[in-house]
Amino acid sequence: MYTGAGIIKIFAGRTGQPFAKKMCAYLGTQLGDATTIKFSEGNIFVRINESIRDKDVYIVQPIGHEPNDEFMELLFWIDAFKRASANSVTAIIPYFSYAKGDKKDEPRVSIRARVCADCIEAVGVDRVVTMDLHAPQIQGFFKKPVDHLYAMPLLCEYIRRQGIVDENLVVVSPDAGSAKRAREFATELGCPVAIGDKTRYGHDENAKILEIIGDVKGKNCLVVDDFSISGGTLVDIAYGLKDKGANSVFAALSHNVLSAKGLEKIEKSPIEFLVATDTLECHDAAVSTKLRTISAAPMFAQAVKIIHDRAPISNMFEQRVSKRLLDMSFMEQQSLL
Repeated sequence: MYTGAGIIKIFAGRTGQPFAKKMCAYLGTQLGDATTIKFSEGNIFVRINESIRDKDVYIVQPIGHEPNDEFMELLFWIDAFKRASANSVTAIIPYFSYAKGDKKDEPRVSIRARVCADCIEAVGVDRVVTMDLHAPQIQGFFKKPVDHLYAMPLLCEYIRRQGIVDENLVVVSPDAGSAKRAREFATELGCPVAIGDKTRYGHDENAKILEIIGDVKGKNCLVVDDFSISGGTLVDIAYGLKDKGANSVFAALSHNVLSAKGLEKIEKSPIEFLVATDTLECHDAAVSTKLRTISAAPMFAQAVKIIHDRAPISNMFEQRVSKRLLDMSFMEQQSLL
């Protein structure tokens, strides 16, 4: 049980409840008492059911499956905490879907991630904690501190425990934009990299894999990306790798945003398994034979503990702390199976 600098008060929005409860279990604390109501016409109402005066509070709310409702609810929670005289409010956003809108890459479009950052700050947030933003530079959209966590240590440890890390493994990026992430995985696992040449012609969720750059013949391939919605890119590159002579294909995602149809595509594809974190709840996980889930909640809980103790967040990357996080994550994974 956590016994550091004062009581940690963790609250959760509607879709953040499962993740927040896992964080509380890691910290040995109780989830804060609060109520969210969504009225029939779509309005959202939030209420804190206990005193948080002069407390440092943490509100857990992923922005993913229902991004507009979830984002508005997060704003209302931050406002409610500030009006209830909280000492500080930290927004825990395990997955931030509007991070995809990080630039003005065509005329007359909004930089949506910047708009979201401005809104979160306008209602009074003091700090943001998130993981694997689609574009890391989004941290710079905020004037308040942003602690950016990484799923790679969890995913790499899972891959190691499957016994597939050897001289025959290749890490594959589905496109040039994810090449840096793939190189980081490859460095961690001690293996080479291959890159898919992907193009996207519109704003739909379909992309075309044109070519694969790198030697994958006779290799076991680990495709890594930050998220997938339709599963199309993962499936296309899996078939492309097989056509190039790959032996086996696995996949790892920081966030599981797969739709039911996307998960069905994965089930029918050459991908042997797909591992992802639980930053978003996957309601179809139980019916999948290929989806594996590893919990990122202990990592976020440890970040909260460090922030609450006013210690450097770099402490999270100490070997002894990382090992405990990994062990706790795998314990949580076993409870999900």
